[in-house]
Amino acid sequence: MSGAGQTDTDNGRRPPATAAGGKASRRGRGASGAGTRILFVCLGNICRSPAAEGAVRARAAEAGLALELDSAGTAGWHVGKPPYGPMIAAAARRGIDLAPLRARQFSARDFTRFDLILGMDRDNIADMERLRPAGNETPLKLFLEYAPQTGFREVPDPYHTRDFEQALDLIEAAARGLVERIGGIRTL
Repeated sequence: MSGAGQTDTDNGRRPPATAAGGKASRRGRGASGAGTRILFVCLGNICRSPAAEGAVRARAAEAGLALELDSAGTAGWHVGKPPYGPMIAAAARRGIDLAPLRARQFSARDFTRFDLILGMDRDNIADMERLRPAGNETPLKLFLEYAPQTGFREVPDPYHTRDFEQALDLIEAAARGLVERIGGIRTL
């Protein structure tokens, strides 16, 4: 997802935003997670992936980690649109602001723009793998690998289930796990 304002010269989108505020660095990955670029991906980029971007941004800011975060969808139906209204409202009740974000579609270039790409379900992972450039080794994982205690491997799509609270519970658990992993400097 992209926020309003700045644009990236090659795709008309805002560059990935930093979690701890300030200018993002693409240099080394220090103890503060500085420069670590993470992309969250779901189907339409209007529910799960923007919520994951927002939740990780909030947890990383609390932890003082400087991360570059963005989200995208494997499908292009909602490009340029804000997240789904009920997800914006559910996230806002938890202090997560999704309103400035705008949907974009995942592209093969994302494999070179990010250090870690996290899909919300297995279909997202399969769709992205089909676009992976030959020889690219960017890690592509399920987001809930960072929340094994939930007993879930995938974040159910609340656009269809209508259970925005369950999706956010899972997303927040994975956000905490991811930020703890980065803060502890363990392998992503």
